[in-house]
Amino acid sequence: MANSNSSPLYERLEHKSTMHKVMEFIILFLLLSLLVYRLLSFSNHGFAWLVAFLCELWFTLYWVITISTKWSFVEYKTYPDRLLQRMAEHELPPVDMFVTTADSELEPPIITINTVLSLLAVDYPTEKLACYVSDDGCSLLTFYSLVEASKFAKLWVPFCKKYNVQVRAPFRYFNNDAVPSSNNSGEFKQEWKTMKVIVQMMQLTRKIEDAVGKSIPFDLSEDFSLFSNIERNNHPTIIKVVLDKENGHSNGLPHLVYISREKRPKHSHHSKAGAMNVLTRVSALMTNAPFMLNVDCDMFANNPSVVLHAMCILLGSNENQNEIAFAQFPQLFYDGLKDDPFGNQMTVIWKYVGHGIQGIQGIFYAGTGCFHRRQVIYGLSPNNVKFGERNLEKADGKLGNQELLKTFGNSKELIKSAADALRGETKCPSMLLKSIEAAAYQVASCEYEYGTNWGKKVGWMYGSTTEDILTGLSIHNRGWKSIYCTPDRPAFLGCTPAGGPASMTQQKRWATGLLEVLLSKNCPIFGTVFAHLQFRQCLAYLWIFTWGLRSLPETCYAALPAYSIITNAHIFPKAQELAYYIPIALFVTTNIYNISMYIHSGLSIRAWWNNQKMGRITTMSAWLFGVFGIALKLSGISETVFEVTKKDQSSSTEKGTEAGRFTFDESPMFLPPTTILLLHLTALASALFGLQPPAHDGLGSGRLEVAGSVCLVLCLWPFLKGLFGSGKYGIPLSTILKSAGLALMFCILCRS
Repeated sequence: MANSNSSPLYERLEHKSTMHKVMEFIILFLLLSLLVYRLLSFSNHGFAWLVAFLCELWFTLYWVITISTKWSFVEYKTYPDRLLQRMAEHELPPVDMFVTTADSELEPPIITINTVLSLLAVDYPTEKLACYVSDDGCSLLTFYSLVEASKFAKLWVPFCKKYNVQVRAPFRYFNNDAVPSSNNSGEFKQEWKTMKVIVQMMQLTRKIEDAVGKSIPFDLSEDFSLFSNIERNNHPTIIKVVLDKENGHSNGLPHLVYISREKRPKHSHHSKAGAMNVLTRVSALMTNAPFMLNVDCDMFANNPSVVLHAMCILLGSNENQNEIAFAQFPQLFYDGLKDDPFGNQMTVIWKYVGHGIQGIQGIFYAGTGCFHRRQVIYGLSPNNVKFGERNLEKADGKLGNQELLKTFGNSKELIKSAADALRGETKCPSMLLKSIEAAAYQVASCEYEYGTNWGKKVGWMYGSTTEDILTGLSIHNRGWKSIYCTPDRPAFLGCTPAGGPASMTQQKRWATGLLEVLLSKNCPIFGTVFAHLQFRQCLAYLWIFTWGLRSLPETCYAALPAYSIITNAHIFPKAQELAYYIPIALFVTTNIYNISMYIHSGLSIRAWWNNQKMGRITTMSAWLFGVFGIALKLSGISETVFEVTKKDQSSSTEKGTEAGRFTFDESPMFLPPTTILLLHLTALASALFGLQPPAHDGLGSGRLEVAGSVCLVLCLWPFLKGLFGSGKYGIPLSTILKSAGLALMFCILCRS
C-alpha cells in the first residue's frame, strides 16, 4: 500500500473519444465541401449566394475553433482524505470566502443567507475560515437577515458536523418534511425534530419573509441605525463584524463580516468587479488568507468537503504552486426544470468544453465557485514568484515605495498586508482593532482606487460587464494555468433564471461583456502575441468571446430559406446535383453528434431539442442585442449597463404546471425572432398556395429550402405559441405589429 504522504493529492486523467473526433472531422469535411461547391457555382448566382457563402465560411471557422477547444479532454480527480493524512488541521491554510449580492429584490436575502450558512458549515477548521458578504444594494433587509442567520448558525453548524449532514444549506435540507433516512439513530431523529433545530429554522424563515413583507418594524437602534436614510447609490461605507472568533461569541464558527462599500453618484463603482476588489482589500486587513473563494449569493456549498477538494489542487505539489492560479468548480443548478426547457443549465458545455479547455492552459474563470490564490490576484506571475521579496523589506510600514503605492494605494496597513501575502506569510491583527477598522473603511471608500492599479493590473479587472472571464484572461496572459475540479458530489448548486425575459437578460449581459473584451486591448490575440497565452487557449477564448458575433451570420442564414421561397430562387443544391446530399449529410451528422453528447451526459433527446431551440432563439435575440449594445458603446451613444439577473428561489414543484413555459414582455429583444417566424410562415404559405413568382432560371426553391424553413419554425415554436398566447405567455401586440411591419418590408424588398 502506498504511503499517503507520497500519494498525489489529485490525478490527471485523459479521456479519448475516437468516435466523437471522427464525427468532428466528418462535419468539418462536409462544411469545406459545401464551401467548395459555393465557390464553384458563384458565377451562376447572385447576392443571396454570397451571403450564404460568407455565413457558411463563418460556421466552418467557428467549427475549427470548437474542435480545438474540445480536443484535449482532461479530468482531475482529487483525494481530500490524502490531504488530511498529509497535513494536520492546524497546518491547513486559511481561506477567505466571499459572497456577493447586489439587489435585495432581485436576489432575495433568504437565498443569500442560505449560501452563507452552507459556507459556515463546510468541513474545514473554523479558525481557518472567514466569510465576507458584500451587499452592493446597501439593504437593511440583507443585513438584518445576516444577523438572524448568524444566530441560527450557532445551532445549524454543530448539527451538520455532528451528524455529517451532506446538504448544509438549511432551506434546501429542510425542503422535505420527512426525516432523512440516512441516519436511523433515535438521537438524530429526536434532535432533527426538536424545536432547537426545526422551530429555530422555521422562525428564521418566517422572520425574514415577514421582513420582506414589511410586517414587522426594524429596531433602528444600535447597528441598524446605520441604514436610516440610506440611498442605494449614495451612502457611506458600512462594515460590521457579525461573528468574530476572537470575541468569544462565535461558538466555534468562522468569522462573518458584512460589507457595503461607499457609493457616490459621480463615482464609477465598476459593478461586481469593484465589489470583489473591496472584499479583497478589506479581507486583506482582517484575515489576509492566502486563498479566496468567491460565490454568487445563490450558489450554496453542496459538498461539505469543497474546500478540501480545492486545497488538493492548490497544494498538490511545489511545482503545482508555481503553475496553478485558481481552481474552478462547475456552475450547476438545483431544482432545474426537466429537460432544460430554457437551455440555460449548460450541462453539456461544462462537460465537453470545460474538460477540453482543461487540456490546454485551463478552464475559464466563471465568476462563482472559484478558489483563487491571493498572490495571483495581487498580480504575481509564475515566473516571478520572488516578487514578494523585491523591495518589500524596505517598504514595510513605509509609504515611500512608489511601486507599492501605485499598485495597492496609500493605505499603510494594506501595503504591509500585501507585502506579507506576496511573501507567502499570513499575519493579521485583531479585526476589532480601531486602526484596522479605520483602514478597512479607508480601502472601501469610492475614491481609494484612483491613481492605483486596482482593476488594471491587480484585483478583478475593469472594462467589461463580464469581469470574471476578463480577470481569468489576465491571469492566463501572465502564464498561469487553472484547473477544472469536478468532484463526484457537485461542489456548488445555484438557481437558473426562469422564463424568457430573465434568461434573455442574462444572455445579453454575457454577449455584451464578452464583446467588450474581444474589441479591446484585452483581446486574447494580443495575449498570445505579446504575453504568455498559449495559441490554443487563445482559440478557446475566441470560442466564447465571439458568442455575440455569431448572431449576425446565424440571423442572416435563418432568413435565407424564407428569402429563397418568397423569391422562388434556390440557395441550396438542387436534387439533380451530387452536392444535393452535402447539406443533408451535414444536418444528419451534426445532429447525431450533438445527440450523442447529450446522451453521454445523462440527458434526454428532449433536452437536446430544447437546447437547440433556445440556441436559435438566444442567438437571434439576446446575443444580437448584445452586438447592438456594443455598437452603441463604440459610437459613443450609450454605455453598457450591468444588469442583475433575478434569482428565483421557488423549487420546480412549487412553480406548478406552468413551469417551463416561455414567457414574454415588452423587451425589443423578442422582435427579431418574431420577425423571422412571421417571415417563414409567410414563405411557407406562399409556397403552399402557389403565390411564388416564376423562377428566373427555371430552378426555383426546392425541398431543401422548404425543409430549412420548417426547421426554423419548429425552433421558434415557443414564439409560434406566443402569437396565440395571452398574458405573460403571449407576445405583446406591439411586438407582433412591429414584427409584421418588418416582415412585410422584407417581402417587398425581396420581390423588388
